[in-house]
Amino acid sequence: MRPEDLELHRRELHVHCYRMLGSYHEAEDLVQETFLRAWRRRDTSPDNLKAWLYKIATNACLDFLRANPRRPEPRQEPIVADPGMAWPTSTHVPWISPYPDDLLDSVIERETIELAFLVAIQHLPGKQRAIVILRDVLGWSAPETAEALDTTVTAVKSALQRARPVLREHLPAQRMNSASAEELAVVRTYITALEQGDPSVLPALLKSDVWQTMPPSPLWILGRESFVSAWAPQMSGEASWGDWKVLPARVNRQPAIAAYLRKPGEERFSPFWLGVFRMEGPLISQIATFGDELFPVLGLPDSFSGDPSSYGHD
Repeated sequence: MRPEDLELHRRELHVHCYRMLGSYHEAEDLVQETFLRAWRRRDTSPDNLKAWLYKIATNACLDFLRANPRRPEPRQEPIVADPGMAWPTSTHVPWISPYPDDLLDSVIERETIELAFLVAIQHLPGKQRAIVILRDVLGWSAPETAEALDTTVTAVKSALQRARPVLREHLPAQRMNSASAEELAVVRTYITALEQGDPSVLPALLKSDVWQTMPPSPLWILGRESFVSAWAPQMSGEASWGDWKVLPARVNRQPAIAAYLRKPGEERFSPFWLGVFRMEGPLISQIATFGDELFPVLGLPDSFSGDPSSYGHD
């Protein structure tokens, strides 16, 4: 086994560790740990290198989770909510982060990488999580899964039976549609509304029960009217934070936008937040807003002037 043999599997192992942990940067660390463990045991590597690496990566993630135990937290009251609106979920997963589409293999299906699935699977204990990923996502057989986790086929089947109801409880009732021209049009309209400081456009783009989360912060907003009232002051008027420029992006097979802010008195637009949309039909049902940590990974500019032709590293 050569170092380049390991590198051939880096990207798929990174996605595997990301599913296990829900964090892009933690997944990077665990891939490195996987390669280190594999290299130390290179004299014992079997013919099926890929399966062997998946086994090592899975157990490295389980070791990490045992050393760093964490559970989804009870969700606090929303900072603002429409009257009578039912909560879509009662838990908060502060460590969740997005994954750039450009780094996803083309065969990865949307439903196995979208943020809602990543959040739901974090509600499972580590070993159950690994079994669901190996069996239901990667399509491994029960004996293959049992061998990878040093357990029995009976235990694998039992864990799946316990895990699937938990996933159903935390997954959205409605699945996302495939990416469409309609979806892209909604994103473009949202971008224009933000850049032009026109919150009046937003209600037509949002479901009535839309909600916004802000990982890792527990703060969230529930309901279309509350969302628009919370965002309107940031977009226009004397309370506006400044001028916005927004670039389209794709993460987790979902539409996203990268927002840049030029505060009063500043000359350049600086990275501010990344918004990830969950669509149901032609409307936005959820927005997860993250910081700017992944802008470099997404290939987004570190700043730019107000001229659209300056988009890029300048």
